[in-house]
Amino acid sequence: MSEALERHEFGAEVGRLLDLVVHALYSEREIFLRELVANAADAVDRRRFEALTTPALMLEGEARLRIVPDKAARTLTLSDPGIGMSKAELVQHLGTIARSGTLAFAKSLAEAPAAEKPSLIGQFGVGFYSAFMVAERVEVTSRRAGEAEAWVWASEGRGDYTLAPASRDAAGTDIVLHMKADAEEFLDPWRLQSIIRKWADHITIPITVARDGKDEPANEGTALWRKPKSEISEESYTEFYRHVAHSFDKPWATLHWRAEGTVEFTALLFIPGMKPFQAVEGERESRVRLHVRRMFITDEAALLPPWLRFVHGVVDTEDLPLNVSREMLQATPALARIRKAVTNRVLSELKTRAKDAEAYQGFWENFGPILKEGIWEDAEHRQEVAALLRFRSSAVEGWTSLADYVARMKPEQEAIYILAGDDAAALAKSPQLEGFRARGVEVLLLADQLDAFWPERLDSFEGKPIRSITQGTVDLSKLPLDAAQEAAADLSALLPKLQEALKDDVTEVQATDRLVDSAVVLSAGADGPDLQMQRLLRRAGRALGPDRAVLQINPRHRLIHRLAARAAAGEDLAEAAGLLLDLARVQDGDAPRDPAAFARRVAGALAAEG
Repeated sequence: MSEALERHEFGAEVGRLLDLVVHALYSEREIFLRELVANAADAVDRRRFEALTTPALMLEGEARLRIVPDKAARTLTLSDPGIGMSKAELVQHLGTIARSGTLAFAKSLAEAPAAEKPSLIGQFGVGFYSAFMVAERVEVTSRRAGEAEAWVWASEGRGDYTLAPASRDAAGTDIVLHMKADAEEFLDPWRLQSIIRKWADHITIPITVARDGKDEPANEGTALWRKPKSEISEESYTEFYRHVAHSFDKPWATLHWRAEGTVEFTALLFIPGMKPFQAVEGERESRVRLHVRRMFITDEAALLPPWLRFVHGVVDTEDLPLNVSREMLQATPALARIRKAVTNRVLSELKTRAKDAEAYQGFWENFGPILKEGIWEDAEHRQEVAALLRFRSSAVEGWTSLADYVARMKPEQEAIYILAGDDAAALAKSPQLEGFRARGVEVLLLADQLDAFWPERLDSFEGKPIRSITQGTVDLSKLPLDAAQEAAADLSALLPKLQEALKDDVTEVQATDRLVDSAVVLSAGADGPDLQMQRLLRRAGRALGPDRAVLQINPRHRLIHRLAARAAAGEDLAEAAGLLLDLARVQDGDAPRDPAAFARRVAGALAAEG
């Protein structure tokens, strides 16, 4: 075997992470057992599912997880008859941590206060490595179900690991922890049983701990979701949530109910209390677990739409066959009805909780960007999701809803006005708002990237059209200003000159009544994307062509009065026209077309003033 021994290096990033896991989580060492037991239970569930379509993988006898402490040898062994791992899978799952959040995890773990550290390991899905908190060496011997070969992975958690051929009589995995001298408490059977009761009592496969040569039961193994709510404590709900969500926070909401009627099922769902560090990480599918008659089938049944993927939990039904395949699931009418019922129940819960603005704020700040995806992709629930959205506003502090906005609209106001950009604080100072603010008209400030997309799909709310104030011409004539204004300049000579000078850069130059203090502003054409969408397309390298916005000028501004007089006198205004356009671009957070030329123009203008 020594000749076949392979030595592999962990990446530097993984080595740093292992060091942090071993040392920064010292005060919560018992979680290693919870993580390893959860992994073993998942492996058994996976094998049961694959055996439904590949009978040769069927488990022989009762599946159970055996935990064997050996004080003399100072080892702790966990053995399961699960799906097992091939050599390639050992490398993939244990030899690398190829996740985009690894550096963020390491940084967060190093900087987090002691009280917050227990939550971090679960959120980053590196639970196996918690074994190194208590073990000076870890050996994993595994044989993939359906294969004859077994392999042993071994490491001391110091930057490298080895792989070698091994032998195992049956498929499954043995994990042997060579315990540190200061971790001998975890070789006490009573201590092990107490940890399992605390963290894993709900796991349905039997877990045993060897004591005096006998295997003693360590968990009750009752499917928590099948129990009446009156028999379940808040602590039990929280422990189960932490198991299915691989997290350590408390759920923000717990939904537990039994549905009866055309389709019957039991559901236990949780909305997290905090945002994972990797809420999306490129994967948009819901991972709510589907069980049939308590047996795990899959977490890929898409029981909730992608825009509710932050919800964790279990749905258990007796209306599906145990041998249902993933392909059959997609065409099963019973599952379609379950999906609809579960989605409606989650939406109902969110509607109820949204009435408490303070409590809902935490949820919105964690998962609002994900929820907005429902506006874009789900026509059936679009209006319901819209009612759950929250926004910053030009008129009120904090978050506000579309319904609250509509209630505050002026009688003459015809539309819900929005302004999209990269930062709500910057949007609040935008010249685009001047005419609206002067008339007391509220504008919603949208600062998520998705905010450039979903308004197109929603179109209206409670009969009021949704209108970007940077798209097309916004008519504010029905909302006159209260304060007196300076008379408008005669633009009959100025507009043609500006149009001619900027013909390659803008589609039109026009007067506007939506400016008060600024001389110019840009807007998009009525038929194309608004300014924020154009910016996003440019950044993604998918611009629809040269930027050809509309330049709007304020006929009451002193600068425009002066330029109008110069135009009437026949002066050449090409230089001034370019400066106006660049000013408008800078106001909206864009760079001038030619920054060096812009600087020269400004310097020249200042010199002329002198």
